[in-house]
Parts: sequence; structure tokens; C-alpha cells
Amino acid sequence: MVDERFLQQALEHLDALHNLAVYLTRNGSEAEDLVQETYVRAMRFSHRFEPGTHLRAWLFQILRNTFLTFYRLRERESTLSESGVPEGDAPMFHDAPGEDSERSGVYMDLERALVRLPEEFKTPLLLAEVEGLALEDVARIMECPVGTVKSRIFRAKERLRGYLKDYGEEPKD
Repeated sequence: MVDERFLQQALEHLDALHNLAVYLTRNGSEAEDLVQETYVRAMRFSHRFEPGTHLRAWLFQILRNTFLTFYRLRERESTLSESGVPEGDAPMFHDAPGEDSERSGVYMDLERALVRLPEEFKTPLLLAEVEGLALEDVARIMECPVGTVKSRIFRAKERLRGYLKDYGEEPKD
């Protein structure tokens, strides 16, 4: 039986887990399934959680491992829309401007660039820079040393700079 307090604390991280699931799956219904499976596993193995440690990081680790087990095995190419962004019913950025906005092109280019990143670079970048987790927590989630996390984040940013290099150039008169 799951401790009610544990369940309450775990549910506080629902939105953050859903955000990462959307980033990973690029599909709203798959993201919901992934989060649901994450909570099922968390409840099943709640006795393994050490009170006083970082519950959010532990939940992210379960989500990532579940993703790698079930979703990455499919290794299917996602269908691309005409804009080059993978089709799906969930936008990567929840606060993205509407399609008629001038900034929408910037968001689409950023989404395209993030989609091109391999999971091993994208996940630590999103966990550290978007979700704000400490590098030590990201290392636990990724099951690798902190130095590897730093290297992967650096390499992710370098690739993003390359993909988005046109944004760094000054307009020519």
C-alpha cells in the first residue's frame, strides 16, 4: 500500500513530468501514457524511495527509463509536417505564440533544432535548462557522471548554435 503523503508529494511534480514526456514523445497522448506509466511504477516501487532525497529527480529518472524501455524501442521516424516540425497534437513550448505571430517562426525553428538533437543530448539540456534541475540530479537521472552531463549539455548547445546560426548574424545592409 502506498503512503498517502508520498502520493501527494509525487503528484506535485505532475506538470514537470508531463513537460518532459511531451519533449520526449512529441505526442500528447503518448506523453500522457508515459506519465501514467511513470506514476504506476513510482507507486509500485515507492518502498525503494529514500525519504529526504530528491523525489522530483527520482520521478524524472523513472520517466526517462520508461521512455527508453517502451518508446525508444520503436525507433520510428516521426512524420514531419510541411514546416519540418514533427506532427503531433502537443506543441513543445506551451507558451508558443500563435501561427500568425511574427515570433512563431522563431519557435518553429527552435522546435526543429531541438527535435534534431539526439535524446542523450536533449534530455540533460531540457532537465537542466528548462526544468532547472541541479547537474547532480540530472546525472542521477541520466545514470552518468556529472562531467558527462556537463559535456552533453555543452554539445547540445553547440549543435543548437549550429542549427540556429542564422539568428546570430547581423543583418547585411
